[in-house]
This record gives sequence, structure tokens and C-alpha cells, in this order.
Amino acid sequence: MEMTQTKAHHKRQVVIFIILMLGWAAGSELFQYSVLEETESGTFVANLTKDLGLRMGELAARSARVVFKGNRQPLQFDSQTYDLLLSDKLDREELCGSTEPCVLPFQVLLENPLQFFQAALLIGDINDHAPEFPAGEMLLKISEITTPGKAFPLKMAQDLDAGSNSLQSYIISSNPHFHVLTRNRKDGRKSPELVLDKALDREEQPELRLTLTALDGGSPPRSGTAEIQILVLDINDNAPEFAQEFYEAQVPENSSLGSLVITVSARDLDAGSFGEVSYALFQVDDVNQSFEINANTGEIRLRKTLDFEKFQSYQVDIEATDGGGLSGKCSLLIKVLDVNDNAPELTISSLTSPIPENLPEIIVAVFSVSDADSGHNQQVIVSIDESLPFLLRPSLENFYTLVTERPLDREERAEYNITITVSDLGTPRRHTQHNLTVRVADVNDNAPAFSQPAYTLRVRENNSPALHIGTVRATDADAGANAQLTYSLLPPSDPHLPLASLVAINPDTGQLFALRALDYEALRAFDFQVRAADRGAPALSSQARVRVLVADANDHAPVVLYPPQNASAPCPELLPRAAEPGYLLAKVVAVDGDAGQNAWLSYRLLQATEPGLFGVGAHSGEVRTARPLSERDAPRQRLLLLVRDHGEPPLSASVALHVLLVDGFSQPYLPPPEAPGRAPGAGADEPLTVSLVGALACVSALLVGALLALGAGRLCRRGGAASAGGGSGPAEGGVAGQLLDVGGTGTLAHGYRYEVCLAGGTGTSEFKFLKPILPSFPSQSPGREMEENPTVRNSFLFS
Repeated sequence: MEMTQTKAHHKRQVVIFIILMLGWAAGSELFQYSVLEETESGTFVANLTKDLGLRMGELAARSARVVFKGNRQPLQFDSQTYDLLLSDKLDREELCGSTEPCVLPFQVLLENPLQFFQAALLIGDINDHAPEFPAGEMLLKISEITTPGKAFPLKMAQDLDAGSNSLQSYIISSNPHFHVLTRNRKDGRKSPELVLDKALDREEQPELRLTLTALDGGSPPRSGTAEIQILVLDINDNAPEFAQEFYEAQVPENSSLGSLVITVSARDLDAGSFGEVSYALFQVDDVNQSFEINANTGEIRLRKTLDFEKFQSYQVDIEATDGGGLSGKCSLLIKVLDVNDNAPELTISSLTSPIPENLPEIIVAVFSVSDADSGHNQQVIVSIDESLPFLLRPSLENFYTLVTERPLDREERAEYNITITVSDLGTPRRHTQHNLTVRVADVNDNAPAFSQPAYTLRVRENNSPALHIGTVRATDADAGANAQLTYSLLPPSDPHLPLASLVAINPDTGQLFALRALDYEALRAFDFQVRAADRGAPALSSQARVRVLVADANDHAPVVLYPPQNASAPCPELLPRAAEPGYLLAKVVAVDGDAGQNAWLSYRLLQATEPGLFGVGAHSGEVRTARPLSERDAPRQRLLLLVRDHGEPPLSASVALHVLLVDGFSQPYLPPPEAPGRAPGAGADEPLTVSLVGALACVSALLVGALLALGAGRLCRRGGAASAGGGSGPAEGGVAGQLLDVGGTGTLAHGYRYEVCLAGGTGTSEFKFLKPILPSFPSQSPGREMEENPTVRNSFLFS
């Protein structure tokens, strides 16, 4: 039964194809190829390259394929020549049943660019089936009063072949009473009828046996036989007669089992048992087994489930028999009504994934849709999500192409899940969905991007070589090799910057390393460019600026500029004994080669000849008297001062300051203890010394007078105090006045700071002049004073 239904299904496909073929005839060329059934697989069918007018190798280059409906693919391409070959033995009866011609439509699909060709494969029949009767024996009951010429229908034989190879005629074994006729039915089948030639005589011969033979038209012909047993009955004047010779009914394919299809009715004019009628299906075969009849009522009901897609109609013969053996027949045509019980089908013929980004209108997939129903139930609508950048385009017959609507961007979206929905127009509607996953292939369309346009790195000086000082990072929105980055240093804009010996970069990670120890005092900062390039084709790159700041380390100790420490005989500072507390004796000047807090200096007094006599400004380095001087204070004082920076760890330097207490210029310098044999003031140098002192006094007086003219108001207020602190004698009064605090700052005269140093043992007196220090006004700051006096001590030498 299943084989017969499959054949009927294929028959319907062929009929549909023939209808479509008539519609295409005006607008498209149809290629037809023929092959006999049962031909061995691999048999040559056609040279498509020649038939389609293509160049040699074009079928392979354009990825040609043959597309049949369903899962079976009767044809295939030769992998070398691309000739069309049979892929399997074909059974025409299995594919088309008794339908003739047996035509299998197919399409030749060419990709790149997309092109369709319509074609059909005609399967020729061979005589490989013999006619077959449904039963090997038939029984007829004929009344002896039946007049010659009466025809008795017989059961038909079946032949699965088609055309001339199908069943053509019937013959009967030789006998004096009957001959057989072959009738052509409306459905195309041939049925036998037994015709009475000579009246029967039950008393002479109550039973006859004849052989019925069915012949096909093959060469040589094939045949099938059945035996007919004829029982001669006594007189039964009337046979049953149906109310209609032809009945017609319609049944929906989804009708439940046992549903009533139709009721037939026959009557017999005889009485008694000869008038009692029973009903039966005249011929029960694989087709009409779907129905059954009630022998008493004539009701025909559904016995098996119907399927419109397999059989659209059934023709059933019904026999009514009376008690005397006489019978009458009628025909019933049952039409199956289609309901929307089949969902649409979608078959993917070609799928491309991944697809490249940045290209327009790429063919992603080629597919076909079909629906086994009919009418509106067969019409379909194909759709996809409108938010996706894809379009559906119908092609020949029921083929569609899925193409990109616009160039895709992998960085925006790397994968699409596309649901193709196919809906028919039946009631209720049925739907089929097919999901496609389409990946987008990357192209190198994004340059690397640094995490920031400029980097500032800090490294402490005196670093160890190969020190990791920082990392630059860039990312690339592409994928694969297009996103793999290589870092490099660009040549510096300053040709004098030895960048190659300062910094190196790891090409894979972007880590920066200092190649050698850096010196803050030599190079405090430098700039360079880093390039990040991907490994795509072509390669794309970007740049970032890197600035390296060298942080200072405390690697320089303070250096004392004043007082100088390298003199063989350091000159002392002169301190008048009349100096008041807070008198500025000297200012220690030191510098530090470092920066920041490493260069912040502080001063402190470590040792002193007279503890408590002097104090040191912690930040200014100014040495001042802390109390008034007394006669008990030693004329010579030695101070040891410490200068220390604020680095970690702190570095320091010490400086010795020699102080000579004087009452005036009468005793500018005491004889050094190293020359005990010499008396103070004795020797040949004394007149020269006196002259030099006098000259110094004159110059000092002139300069002091000029300064006093500029600051007359301030000096007048303190003039009395200056006179009160004069020297010990009238001869020294002019000089001694210049040693007092006449400016209100507690220092020597503001015209010049000076030292008188008598170098013992040389026979030569030296007189050293310092660079003038201008008066300090309240509006001026110590820092300004330092700026104006960068060199604290300059000497002019007179011999």
C-alpha cells in the first residue's frame, strides 16, 4: 500500500511539473534528457557544458550543482569532466507509478554569479513487470436462462509498466459458451468482460472452469492468468439493480476512521431469497482498501486514513448480489478534499559562511520552498526579520536567494542568526522555520588605537639598566592577524637625542625599558613617539607620544661656596667687640646639585670656641651674635658649621669659620701662633701695613659717605648710636666708626665687607676687597639678596 501511495505522490509531482512546464515554455528554455529505467549508475546522460553554451571548466569554476526536490538525487556531476551521470539505478514504477511520461524536473544551479537552468529527466519504461490478477480464482454464478450476449464484468489485472509495456488485452481459454472483451475504462485502465455466446444448461453442465489471461504489449509480451469458476444456477429471473450506475462522494482527508462516506442502494424484484440483496466491494486491492461496505445496508465507511498528497481520488466498484446468485454492479468515485495538513518545506541548496565584511550584495544562501498541499494551502510566503541587514529575492520557480542588504561591519557584529520563516496561506496557517548562522569574516579596516594619546612616565635617576619604566597599550577592533600588534620606536625629532641608547620597547607587549642609568642633572626629560602597527594586509598603524621624566635622587652632597675652604691660610671674619646681639657676622653660602627637597639645605652650628656666643639661621645660613661680647671672650673664635640637604638619606658638608675679635683697625690681625719668634707689629712690613690700612680707611670712608647720602633718613636715626660705639682712640675714630652697626642691620659698614689678612712668613701684606653688599631694606627679601649677590666673595689683591 505504501509503495502505491508513493507512486501516486510522484505522479502528482509529475503532473504539477507538466503544468509548470507549459507556463515556462514562453519565457525560459527547458533542457530534457532521457534515460531508461534500471540503467546502471554512472551512465553518461548529457554534456551540460555544451548544452548550456558554457566554456570548458566554467561549471566547476561556478560551483555548479544539480537540485532535485526531495532527498533523492538521481543525477550527479563527473568530478573531472563535469558530464551529467546517473547516480543510481532508477525504477520508473517506483518514481512515477503508471503515469506516462515519467518526468523528473530539476534545476542546474550555478553560483558566482547566480544562474538557474530548468531541466527535466524523462525515465523510459522497460517491460520488467508482468500483469497480475488480485486473486488467482474468480467465481461466477450464471442462471441457465441467461440469454446469449449477456456480459459479465471480471476482475482486472494490474501491470506496473507504462505505455506499450502495460496491460493491453485479455484472452480466455477456448470454450463453446464464452468469449472475453477488453474494455477501456475512463480512468485509463483496461477491464475484462465475459460474454455469453451460447445458453447454458445446468442439467447438461452445472460448472465450467476457464482460464483468463492478461497480456501486456512488451516484446516479448508478459502475461498473468486467473481461473474462472462458473456455476450454472436455476432460474432467477431478476438480478439486483442499483439506483444509480455511478455514484460520487467527497471526503476531507482528515476525516476520522469509521466516517460515513456514502450509502448505495440496490433492489431485486424477485421474492424470497432471490430478492434479498447483499453488498460487497467488487474488487478489493491496495488502493480501495481504505474503504469498507456494510453488506446489509450498503453504507461505505472510511477504513484507513486518507492523504490528499498521496491520492486525490478513488474509484470503487460495488456489487449487489441476491439470494439466487444474480448480481448487479455500480461505480463510485470518491474525491479526497485537501486540508492544510502539511507545513511548508525549505531546502538549502547553497550556504556561504563566513562572508567578508565591507562588500555589498553578497549571496549568503540559495534555497527552495515547497508545500505538499494544493490551492491556497500550497501557496507560501517567505520572510526574515526586518531588522537584519539581509534581503530575500525570489528566483526561478520556488527558489530564493538570501543576500546582504548593505556592507557588513564585523566590528559592529561578528555573527548573525537568521530565521527564515515560510508560511502557507491555508486555514489554519502552517509555518516552517529554518535557522542559519552566518559569520562575518574580518578585513583589516581598523587602525590600532592607543589607550591614551600621550603617556608620561617617571623614572628615578641612577636606575639599573633594563629597568621596566612603563607600558604603552593599543587595541585593534579587528580580529586574528589583523588585531595582532607590533610596537616600535620612531626616530626622535631631535637628532641629538640618543634614543636608541636610552629606551627600548618590547615589540609584542609594548613594555618600555631604560637601557642605561639616567642622570637627572644631565637629562631631566625627553620625548619620543611609539608606533603600533597591526599584522594585517595592508598593515595599519597609529602613534602615541611618550614623555619620560627623570626624577632626582639625592646623589650630590652640598658644596660650600663661602667661606672658601681651600685657602692655605683662611682669612678670618672680623667682629667688633662692640657688636650687639644679632650682629650679622657672615653668611654661609652652599649649593646642592640635586633638585627639589634633595636641594633644600639647612644649617646648624656643630662646634664653637665660645658656646652660646653665635647662632646660625637654619635656612638662611646667617651667622649672628647671640649675646654681647665680653673681655673674657677669646680674640680668636673657630666655628664649625654643618650644611645638610633634605634627601633620603640626607647628605651634608661642614665648613669652618674663623672669627677675629677686633676693637678697631689697630689690631686687625694677631700674630699667628706658628711664628712665636715675631713680636706683634714688628718687622720690615709694618710701615707698608700701616699705609695699606690708611688707604683702606680712605676708600671705605668715601663709599660709606655715598651710601649714607642715599639712606640719610635711616642713618640719621641711628647716628648717635654709631658715634657711641666708636674706637678706642681719636686716631682710630674714623676707621672704627665704619666697623659699627651704622645701617641698622648689625653688620660692618655697608660699603664694603673686607678682610685684612697679614700673611705671616712671606714678608708681603695682602689686602683683599670683597664685592660690595648693598644695604638690606625691609622691602627686600633674602632670596632677592642672593640673586643680586651670586658670588659672595670676590677678592682684589694688592701687593
